[in-house]
Amino acid sequence: MDRNIWKAASLTAAVTIAVPMSGYAQGIVGGVDEGAREGARSAGPVGAVVGGAIGGVVGGVNGVLGIDQRPRFRSYVVERRLPSYEYHGDLKVGADLSGDGIVYYDVPAEYGASSYRYTVVNGRTVLVDPRSHRIVEIIE
Repeated sequence: MDRNIWKAASLTAAVTIAVPMSGYAQGIVGGVDEGAREGARSAGPVGAVVGGAIGGVVGGVNGVLGIDQRPRFRSYVVERRLPSYEYHGDLKVGADLSGDGIVYYDVPAEYGASSYRYTVVNGRTVLVDPRSHRIVEIIE
């Protein structure tokens, strides 16, 4: 492998080990995806590795919605009294919600997450990537 790829892989491993994952789990998936896409656009494969690592850290800290937006967004969803869909697996970030019957709703522009959709699963509000139907954040 190219020396730069090894450096990028080492950086990724160091960042992954250094970040306490349990506290940041909510936004890591979305951060990694976005960071990898932007890094690849800027610097090719090495940029994708580094961007994914950094995006995971930033996404882990911030999530898709800012901390101050989560309670307000949750209230917004609860006020709409949307149906809750039953999910039999482990409801967590990265879970795949593909399947029949789940309705996804647009996130209002004021929350700054218009590229995602939301729904209610097992009584919990979740943000979903509309392309993959994977949960990117659980709003508590």
